[in-house]
Amino acid sequence: MARGSGHGREAGSRRLAARVKTAKGRPLSSTRWLGRQLNDPYVAEAKRRGYRSRAAFKLIEMDDKLHLLRPGARVVDLGAAPGGWTQVAAQRVKGGQVVALDVLEMDPVAGATVLCADFYAPEALAQLRSTLGGPADLVLSDMAPPTTGEPDTDHLRIMSLAEASLAFALEVLKPAQGKYPGGAFVVKLRQGAGEQEFFAGLRRHFATVRRIKPPASRPESSELYVVATGFRSGAGG
Repeated sequence: MARGSGHGREAGSRRLAARVKTAKGRPLSSTRWLGRQLNDPYVAEAKRRGYRSRAAFKLIEMDDKLHLLRPGARVVDLGAAPGGWTQVAAQRVKGGQVVALDVLEMDPVAGATVLCADFYAPEALAQLRSTLGGPADLVLSDMAPPTTGEPDTDHLRIMSLAEASLAFALEVLKPAQGKYPGGAFVVKLRQGAGEQEFFAGLRRHFATVRRIKPPASRPESSELYVVATGFRSGAGG
């Protein structure tokens, strides 16, 4: 798939809004969600291009800007189901390796190895490292826990996942060496307390840390992505 292939223009084009009738017995929240899906240009474009989710465009937009996915790279995709990010990664690291993991079962993706396991299980991490077969160039984490409806609780839970994925990334990423700038780490967060401490930890280990909210991320969502590049082994302890 060519970079900058016009997905932003197509996904942003005007479309007639579809109206969703409130079906008997259907919660209002479900009706609103369905309305968003039917009127979301990214959903339509994902379907047209064969991506499993609109989230694929979040990674496409970040990669088009920062060039994280390179031919021949080793990539880990955490929280991969249903596979949108895995599809994009496999397309863009031709000759490389993509290992995807999720606790949910996921259909195979051409060019990737898919593992079904709980990220918190020690055997899952061992399987990831074994399958990867060497240091990673990029660790992606789009993991998010089920929401409880309590903002503080939800924030703490996603921060816990972010910290666990960072700990894993620090173990497997390839450090800077010679002309190689070091591996990169992308993780989903939600705005709230605890961010500054997390960013401080990232800055001890990476040359550059950025906050990004890609255009494909819904404006009303509190999610954001943190992209850390230039991994430095053992920096700051």
